[in-house]
Amino acid sequence: MRVGLFVTCLVDLVRPRIGFAALELLEAAGCEVIAPPGQTCCGQPGWNSGDRASARALAEKLIAEFEAFDALVVPSGSCAGMIKRHYAELFAGEGAWLERCEALAAKTWELADFLSRAAKPGTVPGRFSGSVTYHDSCSGLRELGVKAQPRELLARMPGVELREMKDCETCCGFGGAFSVKFGEISAAVADAKCERILDSGADAVVLGDLGCILNIEGRLRRRGEERIRVLHLAELLAGKA
Repeated sequence: MRVGLFVTCLVDLVRPRIGFAALELLEAAGCEVIAPPGQTCCGQPGWNSGDRASARALAEKLIAEFEAFDALVVPSGSCAGMIKRHYAELFAGEGAWLERCEALAAKTWELADFLSRAAKPGTVPGRFSGSVTYHDSCSGLRELGVKAQPRELLARMPGVELREMKDCETCCGFGGAFSVKFGEISAAVADAKCERILDSGADAVVLGDLGCILNIEGRLRRRGEERIRVLHLAELLAGKA
């Protein structure tokens, strides 16, 4: 299967090892993986801010870059959700463009969902010994139904003990521009999430969206918590933790 890997702009700029980890996982699953070098952003920031013109321009670019692949895989629930759920709103009633975006949406996968349900099953290359708790990021959970898939993948790692935190499905407070526009509310939500993580007693919190990682890790460190690691699922599964 020829898979197009959309790295996402945030991963590319802030933690590129997530992209390399996703690449290794997909190759280990038997895929031929290509990451188009000109890829940039899915348009989600513009969409969320009401700038449909910029979102539309980036959506057209992404569709042209990835529509020829058998599957488009994204290590981010929010970016995958943008492509699968919101592109159709950008191109509503537009005939050919709507058909193109719907065709791409039908073969777009969030990484954990793809590895769990569409790729060749098998062991994962990474090794980790310790306890983890999993935070269900909002977009992946609510827009794409990603819930059991990451836990199924974690179960393939013999050294991992999963400790479910209370309120694992509750938002971390990031929400893209929300954390900037409503900083005090975002901080309070993040503090509540940090308390749940600490209560789990886990060595690491694992999740599937870099925005949430930055928010949670930043809040933990500002609270003086240095022990708990904050990892993308791909980093853990590929041994990049």
